[in-house]
Amino acid sequence: MVTINNLEVKYGQQIALSIKSPITFETGDRIGIIGSNGAGKTTLVKSILGLTNYNGRIQTNLKPEQMSAHMQENNYVDTMAIKYIIEAILNTKIKSNKVLQELISFFNFENCLNKKFSALSGGQKQRLTIILVLIQDTPLVFFDEVTSGLDFETRQQLMNKITQWYENKEATICIVSHYYEELEKLASKVLILDNGEVVDFGTKEQLFQKYCGKSTITIENNKRNEELSKNLPKIIAPEHLIALSCLNENKELEIVKVLIEQNINFKRSNNDIEIMSINAKARFNGELKGGISNEYKAI
Repeated sequence: MVTINNLEVKYGQQIALSIKSPITFETGDRIGIIGSNGAGKTTLVKSILGLTNYNGRIQTNLKPEQMSAHMQENNYVDTMAIKYIIEAILNTKIKSNKVLQELISFFNFENCLNKKFSALSGGQKQRLTIILVLIQDTPLVFFDEVTSGLDFETRQQLMNKITQWYENKEATICIVSHYYEELEKLASKVLILDNGEVVDFGTKEQLFQKYCGKSTITIENNKRNEELSKNLPKIIAPEHLIALSCLNENKELEIVKVLIEQNINFKRSNNDIEIMSINAKARFNGELKGGISNEYKAI
């Protein structure tokens, strides 16, 4: 569907994005694009959409009108009711458009139609733009920080709705988010960016096994757990956690047995994107060498 090769985007003299090896988005992919601020996530989306200048090649059989996007900033006129904004943008009438009616109902948006944009909550504003994106029914869709700034419950509701809407649909979805739990539910592939460069790209399963092992066990980072886990295989984790890597089922059972015997609360995962991306970036930046980690190899 889309192949990116030898791509470079500059803002002035600064390289904002550099993709040297080919990356291909296939039909039906659910791609999570992650990275810290300034990593090049939005620049990548704008490049594919043709909204920014770049050097290199983006090959696609799609026409511009076959791509749609929900960008970070979306503002609308505040002098008319939302229903008229929707009808003006889409050049259709809600009463005569069954798909639009279905979307409005699906997102529980009926009570917002007579309001002005400024009267909508953050979640309602996002729902408005999502409806305008989804009704285009394009083969390639981008969601750029669609739930940024929203509370946890609203984020969950929106992501569940998007996931449900695209269930059994062949559209390729690219979602930029810094909420890892959202990507764990939606994404089948992950593209990790760091300082404008590609750290890695692949399926969640491939990348997790590559950087974390078969599974991870996480426990609270405190003195007792630090002492208890000093001879166990650790990988890099957020500061408040200790992450233990399990290369196989026997190692996992071994670690779990120790934690249960010591009455330690733990969480087991085989798709923790946050820990996977932390370790991927560490290896990419030369902080780790060889296998999953030097610490692991020493066990």
